[in-house]
Parts: sequence; structure tokens; C-alpha cells
Amino acid sequence: MRTLSEITAALDDLYPRRWAEEWDRVGLVCGRGGNSVRKVLCVVDVVPATVIEAIEADCELIVAHHPLLLRGVSSLDPAADYKGDLVHTLIESGMGLYVAHTNADVAAPGVSDALAERLGLIDLRPLRPLPAPEHHGSGRGIGRVGRLTETLSLAALLERAAKALPATVGGVRAAGDPDRPVDTVAVCGGAGDSYLADAAEAGVDAYLTADLRHHPASEHLSRSGPALIDAAHWATERPWLDIVAEQLSRLVDDVLVSDLDTDPWTIHQKPGVN
Repeated sequence: MRTLSEITAALDDLYPRRWAEEWDRVGLVCGRGGNSVRKVLCVVDVVPATVIEAIEADCELIVAHHPLLLRGVSSLDPAADYKGDLVHTLIESGMGLYVAHTNADVAAPGVSDALAERLGLIDLRPLRPLPAPEHHGSGRGIGRVGRLTETLSLAALLERAAKALPATVGGVRAAGDPDRPVDTVAVCGGAGDSYLADAAEAGVDAYLTADLRHHPASEHLSRSGPALIDAAHWATERPWLDIVAEQLSRLVDDVLVSDLDTDPWTIHQKPGVN
């Protein structure tokens, strides 16, 4: 049986903390290094429901994508804030918490590799490669660019994405000519509208990401950029949990993946539909 320190060291090797953005907060959040870890739950979000899921499954560690404590806090009063309550619950349950966020986004394989695989893309390369010499030729970087094994229309690619990604209330939507032929696709797990220019520069036919906003998307399309597919943030990052779970399975007896939909939107209705 491995200790928390041993598992943390292995995760730090797979997702070095130095790869994370400067503003990010990754690595071990809580848990004593000498504690034994037999069972792990992999989640996108550390929220009350996923913490309860981990406790009910008798896990000793949660490996999460999104940080619980991204911004500085002055208090962890459990009565004042749900995050303080979660931290107390984790510690009182003897549960460790480890986060791999933007360092998992750029890893190879990482978040966008898992997303690209769901769409059946091949011949992958980074959408925005990491510039440091240690990354040259590594495949590391933000997003992925790949090609389909067959040409699809934008409408058909949208249908494939809807079937391949975890279901959410909001589903997926596309911007562009439904009949536009698509051979090459860029993807970016999570919020990706800051990489619209990179997708256009890559010369792809379509770009799939999450959290696309009205004005950036509209301006991108007005410049004849690639067609856009917008999915739920959680749905584009959930596939990575399968990668990290497989990596952890070499170290831990039992690794679970949470399929709890933590997308915040719970109701969707088309205009004019009763």
C-alpha cells in the first residue's frame, strides 16, 4: 500500500508544478504524507457532492482538476463559507486532496489529448506549444490540433461531439455553416476563447472548446475563422479523468472516476417551446 507522499511524488512527476500558470494553485492541498492510500476518487470539481461521493466510497484521496482554493483566503470558518466547510470535512475524514490544473492542461497526455481522443482525432500536435527548451518535441502545450479520419460536415461533427462527450443539460452548439466540410480540428479542454486566434492561425476547419462568449465568437467568425463548437466546461475536461485514473492504477489498489455532472446549469429550454 502506498503512502500519500509516494502518490504525491508520482503525480508531481507526471504533472510538474512548474508547468502550471503562475496564478494557479496546484499540488497537495491537505493530507498527511504518511497516511496510507488504498482508494482514490478522480474528479473535475471539488464540491460538496464529489466530497460526499469520495467519503461514501471510503476513499483516502481525491485527485481533482479544478483547485478548491484558487484565491487567497483569510478564514476557513466552516459556518461562513462552503469551501471552509469542505476543508474541515476533508481533514476530519482523513481525506487528502491533490490538484493538477493548468499543469495537466499542458501535459502530454493531458486534458486536451483526452478530449481529442473522444472526437477520434489523430496526428495530434499542440495548439499553442510550450516555449521552454525542455518542452521542444514533447507535444506539450495548450490545446491540440488533429485531423479526422474522414471528412465530416460541421453538423455531423457536432453530432459526434454530442455523442462522445458526457451529457450535460446545455449540450453542445456550433457556429458556422452546418454543411461546411471539416477535416482538421483544434480542441481545448475548458475555457478556450483566448485561443481563438491560435485556432485561426493553425488553419483548422473547426475549433471545439468551452465557455465561448458572444463578442469574441462573433468577431472570430466575422474574420472567417474556423467554425466553432461550444461545449460545457465540465464535459470537455471529464475525459482527462480516465487518463489520470489509469496512471494512478499503477500505484493504488482502487481508482474511481466521478461521473457526477458538476456543470452548474441544470435547466435548458429552447425559445418558444412550452
